[in-house]
Amino acid sequence: MAKKAPSQVDIIVGLNIRFYRNAAQLSQTELGEKIGVSFQQVQKYEKGTNRVGASRLNQIAVALGVPVIRLFDGVSEDSAPKRDKRSPADLIGEPNAHRLATAFAEISSLGLRRSIVLLVEQLVAAKRK
Repeated sequence: MAKKAPSQVDIIVGLNIRFYRNAAQLSQTELGEKIGVSFQQVQKYEKGTNRVGASRLNQIAVALGVPVIRLFDGVSEDSAPKRDKRSPADLIGEPNAHRLATAFAEISSLGLRRSIVLLVEQLVAAKRK
């Protein structure tokens, strides 16, 4: 039997789990312990490889301190994703993105914030060349 690819809904739910887990500053192991599964299982949920059942989804939401509906952000009525993989909402789920955003928010100088954004944009432009 051929392996079934994850659905777009499963992928989006997984990205949201990862986003809120990182925002809560929990490792996959810590979330797994809170909901009674291994960190490998949390990885599979986050990748969309394994579907998350309703009761487990509720456990995850409680462990992350968010309403269950937040884990469906980005899912449209026709089950197609509303955002692409490079959207800010998806990128903030990256391990260091939350740390970067938190540190950036602590910079009170508007000029310094603009300089940081300009620096990052220049780094990206240099990489494209």
